[in-house]
Amino acid sequence: MPEINSKHFRLEKIQEGVYAAIAKDGGGAAANAGIIDLGDKTIVFDTFNTQQAAGDLKEIAERITKQPVSWVVNSHWHGDHIRGNQILKNSNILASETTLQKMKENHPKRIAKQKEDISGLNHYIESLLQQSKISTDQKLEHNINFLREIALSLPTLELVLPQYTFKSEFTIYGTKRNAIISSLGTGHSECDSILYLPEDKIIFMGDLLFVETHPSIFPESNPLEWANTLNRMSKFDVKKVVPGHGPVGVTEDITKLKDYLNELITLSNTDINTEEILVPRKYKEWVSSELFIGNLRALKKAKCNPVL
Repeated sequence: MPEINSKHFRLEKIQEGVYAAIAKDGGGAAANAGIIDLGDKTIVFDTFNTQQAAGDLKEIAERITKQPVSWVVNSHWHGDHIRGNQILKNSNILASETTLQKMKENHPKRIAKQKEDISGLNHYIESLLQQSKISTDQKLEHNINFLREIALSLPTLELVLPQYTFKSEFTIYGTKRNAIISSLGTGHSECDSILYLPEDKIIFMGDLLFVETHPSIFPESNPLEWANTLNRMSKFDVKKVVPGHGPVGVTEDITKLKDYLNELITLSNTDINTEEILVPRKYKEWVSSELFIGNLRALKKAKCNPVL
């Protein structure tokens, strides 16, 4: 494999022709992506958070496969998975019908607002730089570098929408392998899609899966449906799973996140004071442990149903 070098992500070869692009802290990726060589065509799964990161992804994908990127799959509508689309706008971009709808509804105003306040973002970065002079916190350094990538991307950022959509399932056939893209309904977002390689027993799961990382639960998230979906997926015959955030995992990691969500749902249906809750030991070493209490508060506010 050619030498790979990007400040935005680490490329991991899962097996011949299948690669995970794992986001680096402080880079412009923010979430994971994937490269799949079907033989006669190439798929990129998700396009990162900035044009800079997506540019590296495209260049590396074409260098590895020795052909243009044929298809791009957007797993869901969140920015860290679709804002690099413009770099791959000459490819066929595919998403679920709901993902396209949510991109149209949410991103134009969001991007316009961010573009209008680039100076405010730069002032904020400067304030963090002042803090960094008296701090050795590596998270602060990563945050500064990440925000710099955002500031660099905004002036030329364009929203590029998928040209192709599907309702429940879409298959892309290749001479080496086939890719089945499936929409699994509500979970992390209002529509989460996965890419399954049946010949390889590998799944790219987007933000349906976080590995060794606390998930982000948003107002649109449906933790109960999310946990139920993960329960079904944990029974798949799969060798490797590529999450939206965190390292490449195995089916056991699907079960771990399902248990995490069920534990949160159970706690959210009690009268326990969130100020008295400690992060359970089994999740304490996961990245972004501060999210556990925030997720619990979000669930209590939403008054989720008990675990089925």
